[in-house]
Parts: sequence; C-alpha cells; structure tokens
Amino acid sequence: MILICQRPLFSRLVSVMLSLLLVMPADSSAIRDRDIWILVDTREKVLSVLEGNSVRRTYREISIGRAGATLNKISGDNKTPLGDFRLVRIEPSSTFHRFLGIDYPTVADAERGLRAATISHEQYTAILQAIKARTIPPQETPLGGYIGIHGVGAGDPSVHQNFNWTQGCIALTNQQIDDLSKWVYLGMRVVIR
Repeated sequence: MILICQRPLFSRLVSVMLSLLLVMPADSSAIRDRDIWILVDTREKVLSVLEGNSVRRTYREISIGRAGATLNKISGDNKTPLGDFRLVRIEPSSTFHRFLGIDYPTVADAERGLRAATISHEQYTAILQAIKARTIPPQETPLGGYIGIHGVGAGDPSVHQNFNWTQGCIALTNQQIDDLSKWVYLGMRVVIR
C-alpha cells in the first residue's frame, strides 16, 4: 500500500485498471455465453436484464423520450425507437455519467425511411453497409441517432419519477447505470417494446 502511494504512475495505472473493472463484468465472455440481454418496457418504465427468459435484474422508474416511443422515429421527434437492437458503444464516462449506445437506425428503420422518402438511397446504403460491417450506423440522417441507455449525470435523479425527459434515449439513475454496466458487452441484444 505504501509503495503505491509513493509511485504516482503506478497509482494512476491501478486507478485506471480499477475503473475498467467497474465498467466490464469480471468475465464478459461468460456473460455473453449465458445469453444475457436487455428488455426495455416503455409502457411500464422498466428495464430488465434477462438470462434467457429469466429476469436477473430489474430497474424501475426509468425515463424514455419526452414524446413517448414509436416504430417510426425521425430526428428531433423526442421519441424512443421501438425494436430489436444491439449494443455498439460502451462509454464509461459521458455527460450522462455512462452511455451504452445501440445500433439505431437498423436495417428495418432504413427500409422504412427509404420507402417513406425520409432518407436518400445513399443514406440507406450507408446504414446497410455499417450494419453489415458491425459498426455504428450513420447517426446524422433524418432518422436520427445517438440513441442509447444512460444515466442522469449531474441532473436530478428524481426526474424519473415525475416525467419522461430524454430526446429518445432510455435513462436510469447513475446508480442504476453503474449496476447495469456490470452486465453489458458489445453486441448485447437490447429489445425496446
């Protein structure tokens, strides 16, 4: 213990390693192998972590987009997209404490957007290519983007009890997102219904 205090570089390295342990589960491959996934119930305002069909963790009083949820999300509508997604980004530090990004827009969203002439053929193709390459799809199209699960950051955690406040994301308290972070991994299934 004394040696760590006397060596600032080693101390910083230990601090970084400990923070990574807080973000990632002890054995993320074991979590993946157990079919762990997330279900967001936008009507009940509940986020659950499931293993197969068994609920392992439940977070209540979550917030969604201030305008509700929809199958037909577009940029700026303040609605949370419904559908079947995958986690494509895990940010252990963000304005909203932690951010877990999903792969919105999906192929189904792009097809809907193309049929409705909301996006161009080039935007449609770019979304398809990103999904095929398992990278983050374009986030700046008329369909919107930057959707995920996050904390409150420096905001008031009681806001979840009073109203939906996000621009389309799913929000938990900082304590809830810290706990959820123990379960997540890139590629994890996220169902929003």
